[in-house]
Amino acid sequence: MPRWSPDAALVLEEAAMALFAERGYAETTVPQIAERAGLTTRTFFRHFAEKREVVFLRDRELPTAVRSILDALPAGLGSSQLVEQGLSRAAVELEQWRGPISRRDAIIQTDEHLRERELLKLDHLAAAIAQGLAAREVPAAESHVAAKVAALAFDLALRRWLDVEGSSLQDELDRAWSALRQV
Repeated sequence: MPRWSPDAALVLEEAAMALFAERGYAETTVPQIAERAGLTTRTFFRHFAEKREVVFLRDRELPTAVRSILDALPAGLGSSQLVEQGLSRAAVELEQWRGPISRRDAIIQTDEHLRERELLKLDHLAAAIAQGLAAREVPAAESHVAAKVAALAFDLALRRWLDVEGSSLQDELDRAWSALRQV
């Protein structure tokens, strides 16, 4: 087995997702993942503290992606416009990844600890949004509220998008914003 691979984390992620889909999350072991990836168990643990973390590899990119999206928006927008337009831009990017996102979500739904960890992702999303808003000089309290609401809207939209075949993430995001405004 190779001792080093420049894209080892991605190779391990793909191997893990395939095995989780085939055998189930609980039934898949780290040595099986490493073997499928053609890497060592030691390499796995260089990239991930535990098996659960391989499911959430892409979350590492979240703060940078959110910051990049918010930075690209025009100056002079209020916090609600920033989060709505920012999530709309993210929805356009994510639309092409429906298959892998759906596969990942199906795996997450099979395990209580994965579902719990997925909830933590929403908190990380809100924190990244709040930091991005603060960088645009939105007051802290307003940044915090806007970020939490945006994370909730995104989660509502994502759930529905994954559940309703043929829906678009942008349409579901519009529905989520509408529902939140009604409340």
